Amino acid sequence: MKVLMLTNRVPFPPNSGYPIVVYNTIKGLLKLGVDVTLFSINASKHNVDVDDIYDPVFEKINFHSFNIDTEVNIWGAFFNIFSNQSYNVSRFYDEDAEKLLENVLREQEFDIVQFEGLFVVPYLDTIKEHSKAKLIYRAHNIEFDVWEKLAAREQFRPRRKYLEFLSRRLKVYETEQINRFHQVFAISEPDRQNILRLGCQTRLDVFPVAIDFEKYNVDVTKTSFPTLFHLGAMDWRPNKEGLEWFLDEIWPDIEKLSGELRFYIAGKNMQKQFFDYDSENLIVEGEVFDAVEFMNSKAIMIVPLLSGSGMRVKIIEGMAMQKCIIATTMAAEGINCENGKNIMIADTPDEFYRSILQCITQPNKWQDIGKNARKTVERDHEINSNAKRMLAIYEILILS
Repeated sequence: MKVLMLTNRVPFPPNSGYPIVVYNTIKGLLKLGVDVTLFSINASKHNVDVDDIYDPVFEKINFHSFNIDTEVNIWGAFFNIFSNQSYNVSRFYDEDAEKLLENVLREQEFDIVQFEGLFVVPYLDTIKEHSKAKLIYRAHNIEFDVWEKLAAREQFRPRRKYLEFLSRRLKVYETEQINRFHQVFAISEPDRQNILRLGCQTRLDVFPVAIDFEKYNVDVTKTSFPTLFHLGAMDWRPNKEGLEWFLDEIWPDIEKLSGELRFYIAGKNMQKQFFDYDSENLIVEGEVFDAVEFMNSKAIMIVPLLSGSGMRVKIIEGMAMQKCIIATTMAAEGINCENGKNIMIADTPDEFYRSILQCITQPNKWQDIGKNARKTVERDHEINSNAKRMLAIYEILILS
């Protein structure tokens, strides 16, 4: 079976949410003998030097990429207002990229073409024109929902109005495109429900984040306590917004609990403001070389998301590393978890305070939650079982 996957960024190395999801999907399919071709928009924001990729998965696929400057341009954003296009999406389209994709389609026939996210959907017409493959749209999240929630929390009125405008444009685009595919994959059950509310009438299945447990080896002898940590890319606005809220509203009281307590924050593109916080017990790491090793060395994971959609890959990774995770309801959405059993849910400063206090004073509590978390993700997020189920759907589509 020949599968073409389209991505809005190069998923090598798999060091954040979207690349991890795509990378593990490819890895799982390759194990089942699927012939995978990858066409990636090499976006300026996450640009990868393709010549520097050394990865066994990369060596087994046919790879094509095209560099596009996707940075927000003031004039581009202004003139877009007078068009009928979503500015979030249109920045990922380029005529030369389309021509390269046409060449790929002329050189090889595919059974399945899988669009990984909304930002590669502008190339749908090209695929339809040059291929008879079955078409799959994988929704990594509900894009308009992310921006709608960000707008709701924005206090500066002009910015809030523009965010509302962007979310409306995205909603129209997502609604128009959703039924142009033979199959849709949602990343969580709540997202599946949201896609149905958009009017989806095509086949719709849930495929959660899948991970390879060979990568997540727990060594509790290297875990320091009492330690809190947060890990996430700071160029994603919901991460930045949530961490700001935690540091401003919650951390000052938490810090007083123990002079030995340390809070480590790490992630790509760490903003200067986080280095400037006046706190002796706050350690800002910036981007870490090995995220798994970083997680293993700390005890309690803090995920204070206030907006967003989809499924938080870092929470799945944290659960795989047997971490006790204290997260907002928003952050845990779509994950099969139970408060007090395999995760701790906190939505207010008081709830975060009490949850952290409980973990510090009852070490057995956070250790038991971490063990249960590992069992949960082993059951629901194993790479090979997810790949087998995906391949089975491919086979049904091809026969239909």
